[in-house]
Amino acid sequence: MKIRLAISICAAMLPIACRQDMHDQPKYKPLAASSFFADGRAARPEPKYTVARDEFEDIDPFHTGSDGRGFLDSIPMPVNAALLHRGQERFDIYCSPCHGRLGDGDGMVARRGFRAPADLGSDRVRNAPPGYIFQVIRNGYGAMGDYRDQVSAADAWAIVAYVRALELSRKATLTDVPSEEQSKLGVQP
Repeated sequence: MKIRLAISICAAMLPIACRQDMHDQPKYKPLAASSFFADGRAARPEPKYTVARDEFEDIDPFHTGSDGRGFLDSIPMPVNAALLHRGQERFDIYCSPCHGRLGDGDGMVARRGFRAPADLGSDRVRNAPPGYIFQVIRNGYGAMGDYRDQVSAADAWAIVAYVRALELSRKATLTDVPSEEQSKLGVQP
């Protein structure tokens, strides 16, 4: 009796489990014909001046890091305190897990046994043009993945500016600090 009841319940539920509502939706396939629109097409033309957000690709030096002759030798935006602050924020979020807060390659990822990233204060990185560092951030290099989807071009340039500031801070001496700022460090000029 119990077996018959179980079989009849399963048999009653079988048609419910095989519904095709999701498969048989009233929808148009790409480039299909449509009687709904006057032009007979289901695919609608893009509005004038539309730019696809995920496919936007500028080829100017600001977005590529190169000018056609090679990597840019300078950062193509004004380098000021606001840019350096933004660069530090982005660096701490995206770069420091691998490169460390000081850019020395001693981040938490390297401490966990993964391949150590480049020391951003090394001669190789210090001698690289800013456009090269920009392209590495946006396109990746070696074991480093690309950050094009996470880091905008403006933020990548801010990170480049901050990396340059980190490089300068490693080689800085007290004489490099302006005299009015030396007093804040407790040093008399």
